[in-house]
Amino acid sequence: MDAINQADTAWLMVSCALVMVMTPGLAFFYGGMVNQRNVLSSFMHSFIALGIITLQWVVIGYSLAFGSDIGGGLIGGFEFAFLRGVGLEPRDGSTIPHILFMAFQMMFAIITPALISGAIAERMKFTAYFLFIVLWATLVYDPICHWVWGPDGWLGARGALDFAGGTVVHLSSGTAALVCAMVIGPRERRGPPHNLTLTLLGAGMLWFGWFGFNAGSALASNDNAALALVNTHVAAAAAAFSWAIAEWIRQRKPTALGVASGLVAGLVCITPAAGFVSPTSAVIMGLLAGPICYAAVVMKGKLGYDDALDAFGIHGVGGALGAILTGVLASAAWGGTDGLIGGNSDLFVENLLGVLAAAAYSMLVTFAILKALDATIGLRVTSDQERDGLDTNLHGEEGYHLGGAGGLTE
Repeated sequence: MDAINQADTAWLMVSCALVMVMTPGLAFFYGGMVNQRNVLSSFMHSFIALGIITLQWVVIGYSLAFGSDIGGGLIGGFEFAFLRGVGLEPRDGSTIPHILFMAFQMMFAIITPALISGAIAERMKFTAYFLFIVLWATLVYDPICHWVWGPDGWLGARGALDFAGGTVVHLSSGTAALVCAMVIGPRERRGPPHNLTLTLLGAGMLWFGWFGFNAGSALASNDNAALALVNTHVAAAAAAFSWAIAEWIRQRKPTALGVASGLVAGLVCITPAAGFVSPTSAVIMGLLAGPICYAAVVMKGKLGYDDALDAFGIHGVGGALGAILTGVLASAAWGGTDGLIGGNSDLFVENLLGVLAAAAYSMLVTFAILKALDATIGLRVTSDQERDGLDTNLHGEEGYHLGGAGGLTE
């Protein structure tokens, strides 16, 4: 126990709480963009993940992701199933309790499948979503997490860098979201966001929580955490600015939704590089993330798929962009390995390989899971349920009672 550092432990406990807050923040971010008849349904996608993925992580997920490798760098074993052997001692020479590292990583595992829900909002059965996120976490997230961060994971062993989850979290969920949107099909009726104030509140909560997401991934209260915190903020700011400028040029009006989406795109893009690049490079990444992710969102209309809340355009494209730019801009002087700009093409090649491998794996397995669920319990609600709204049909509740008993007009 002498190796436990109290400052590091305190910082990781705070970071764990910050990352947990991101999932309710995601509920606000997504919930404000749907029709008011589906706001609770959208919120449930995030909140049920807090429950069910926590249990999955405790029972088997953590072991598959961080257990000793049993499959050529592809998957962990069962040594930590039901958290057996996960105690108060430091993990692998670290300065924090093993159980705290497990809890911190749990918060990443929770929000990742919840991100996918943006692609299937307003039309997926809740039972299908419930089963989907359990299967997806087990068959997609846990293996990819092991590839990059697990003991002897094959991508990590090759030298690919992912500081806080650009590939593990955002690319994997974003590409899965694209498959979900294409398999389940477009909504029958589409309307404007019902409450953008909720979306902006959610964006602010995500920005706040992301300091724990990225700076906490240093796993210590040190200079690397400080760098990650600064990079996180400046990249988000730069992307909010550049998305707004892109909108201004294209449609003459920068929007509140655009600024909210842009800052999230910047947060996504900097995630894999947060502890490996200079603040100047972080600004460059944010400035690129804004218009590139905006273009990806605009293209969905031209390509004909209905990614309802832009999970692919922001998380899939932003995660891939961040991972690739990490291979370009990472610097040994700032805690990483020199990338392409420092004369090292190896890191660029390995990160590009990681992007391609993770995207392909996520898309293929996601497709298989969806097809299996569709053949058994079905994926989509009925036309009548979709027209009337999922809140009352699937959950027996309404998000707003403005004129009934106890309402504001009484």
